[in-house]
Amino acid sequence: MNKWIPVLAITLSILLVNEGQAQSVNGDLIKLAKVYRDFLWTNPPLQTFEQLNSIDNPQLKASKDFILEAVKPNNKITSALYLNRPDSITIKNLFIIRSINWNLHEADPIDNLALIDSLNLLPPSSYEQLSSYYEMIFVSVSNKNKPFNMSKVNFNIDSYGLKDDTEKGIFFLEAMQCFGTFIWGYMNIPTPPKYDKALDVIENYPTFNSQPYYQFQDLNFKDFILTTDKRKPKESFKKYYINKYMETILYHATCLSQSKRTKAKAQEVLIQSILRNESYYKYSEHPEAFEQIFQRIK
Repeated sequence: MNKWIPVLAITLSILLVNEGQAQSVNGDLIKLAKVYRDFLWTNPPLQTFEQLNSIDNPQLKASKDFILEAVKPNNKITSALYLNRPDSITIKNLFIIRSINWNLHEADPIDNLALIDSLNLLPPSSYEQLSSYYEMIFVSVSNKNKPFNMSKVNFNIDSYGLKDDTEKGIFFLEAMQCFGTFIWGYMNIPTPPKYDKALDVIENYPTFNSQPYYQFQDLNFKDFILTTDKRKPKESFKKYYINKYMETILYHATCLSQSKRTKAKAQEVLIQSILRNESYYKYSEHPEAFEQIFQRIK
């Protein structure tokens, strides 16, 4: 008998086992993505949690636990368990879950298994994957924890195991992107804007490193590109998110400036923020607005 036949048989057996395990993982990723899609905006029934708990693949335990928490009403998604930087496999799995979720919302989606294969073949950068992870956390905060009140919460960014200033900037700007959306409607839809309503929300913002959000200065980190809209090409993270952050600060100051009693506070918010640094104006869609404001302050 050919001496290579047993070796080939063992090799083939290992390949088949590995392929079967990969198919099992991919199938469970799709199941998790469907639950995330169905209950990101609404509260799941008890049977949904039973369905998720039936997924017992050890490679997906952390990802399953995250989705279980993310879809719960009044959840604890901002506990240290989830705010701490996860391992790279969990971050990648959750990026895939979010990508499948996006795909499932298409009228003519591509095959989910093909999508998973493409993401495994050409994975996005670790920064883009981490951005997706914290976006999922703060989207869950927005959808599941109402009424919004994080006024007693302090995010100590240095304590979450983030590797560098870019990762810390991702955490902060993803949080502020979420919190900024809470007031966007009050400032842009009614005429005149509902300044008092927006200010009520802002007063319930958390602190970062024990300081008000507008005092955060550590944004001179290395940039990267990512998908912010699946219909558009990838773009600069800093250009997109710092623009949104600057917009929130401007809204805050505008709300405060409506009353003589708080006009001094409005100037304080502006002066203590990155808006006093002209080098950040390049990230804004309306840099001339900030130039005019600081000319008046000077």
